[in-house]
Amino acid sequence: MIEMVIDSIRVNVLSFQRVVILRVKDSDRYLPIWIGASEADAIALKLQDVQVPRPMTHDLLRSAISSLGATVSRIVVSDLSDDTFYAKIVLQHNGTTMEVDSRPSDAIALAVRTEAPIYAEDAVVEQAGVEMDLESGKPMVADRAGHHTRPVGEEELKGLSAYQDFIGSLDLENLGQQESPPAGGESEQ
Repeated sequence: MIEMVIDSIRVNVLSFQRVVILRVKDSDRYLPIWIGASEADAIALKLQDVQVPRPMTHDLLRSAISSLGATVSRIVVSDLSDDTFYAKIVLQHNGTTMEVDSRPSDAIALAVRTEAPIYAEDAVVEQAGVEMDLESGKPMVADRAGHHTRPVGEEELKGLSAYQDFIGSLDLENLGQQESPPAGGESEQ
């Protein structure tokens, strides 16, 4: 497993879909995950420490987990299949570890509320992680040994079908700066 941090939340200017950009901790490798608008708002509100008058769904989930005597030890982006990411919320309760299936967006929204670390399976980062060439703004991939990067080839871009349009619409000048998504729309892939 690889530890991740939330780099930013972005909006695709062409489709208005939201994406959370996870970054491999202490690295320039990114994992973009498309998420729904309400989940993007839930993550952004907590990251920006915006207080809401009533608990949001993820606040309610945090409260329910706590009331049952459990804690969120970590969340894991566990799989990627057919352009859909999968995640697990790992709970600790009375010395027992439990895994709960989740969408990555819900798991991340819960992680920011519980200050739980975010991880991704090595295979997920290998399959969908990208590095950005800071000069050209183009996505790069590591060679088989994971040392050198090269531009993403045409066939590889086809394999990243969920990201083709999105990557082309990124505003890389502000990469690393938090953006709040506007309301509306929903899709998670």
